Amino acid sequence: MGCLLDIINPLHKKTERDYIGRMTDDKVECMRIGKEYGADYWDGSRRHGYGGYKYDGRWSVVAAKLVETFHLPANARILDVGCGKGFLLYELTRLLPQCEVTGFDISEHAIVNAKEEVRSRLFQHRAEQPYPFADQSFDLVISLNTLHNLPIFHLQTALREMERVAKQKYLTVEAYRDEQELFNLQCWALTCESFHTPAEWIWLFDHFGFTGDYEFIYFEGQGLTSTKKAA
Repeated sequence: MGCLLDIINPLHKKTERDYIGRMTDDKVECMRIGKEYGADYWDGSRRHGYGGYKYDGRWSVVAAKLVETFHLPANARILDVGCGKGFLLYELTRLLPQCEVTGFDISEHAIVNAKEEVRSRLFQHRAEQPYPFADQSFDLVISLNTLHNLPIFHLQTALREMERVAKQKYLTVEAYRDEQELFNLQCWALTCESFHTPAEWIWLFDHFGFTGDYEFIYFEGQGLTSTKKAA
């Protein structure tokens, strides 16, 4: 089993969230729209997802930490499972101009509207389907805030495929440590299918043979109304 890291949490914690506001805002319909992963999810109303997911450079810090933590060589091959619009992959190419990045996402909208510099290296694919790559094809495979959107019976394939194609692996998923965080997560999440504690996630990683590093994000506190964008 890998190590618990702290790479994405500083970014995640910068956002203030109105948990009750989201729960009481026709949330069932908002979940339905969000799970389509279309234009409404990425670039529509905040109640349906990101509320406009534009490049703003926020992922540069995460990219730098990945390069440092995993000692990535200049010509590293990197795969992002659930890459969205490819902002993180773009930041990695800025730090490692000789690297080869690849990403896939369930969302056609995200791929079509991805960062132009990396768009040609992205494709539409589901995380729970076999990956079209040979064993250990990549120096690093990452998946940030994607795998909790899979039901537990699809996690097995996703985790085993990450394990198969990667030399090094790192993922982040949503989790909860107490009743308040579970409540906040249930209020906020639009697309989450797997709600687990850290101990349950680690058990699943071990059960499905995932040996990579991992990180959990939590939805802490009582929540505040804010217009900031979620990480």
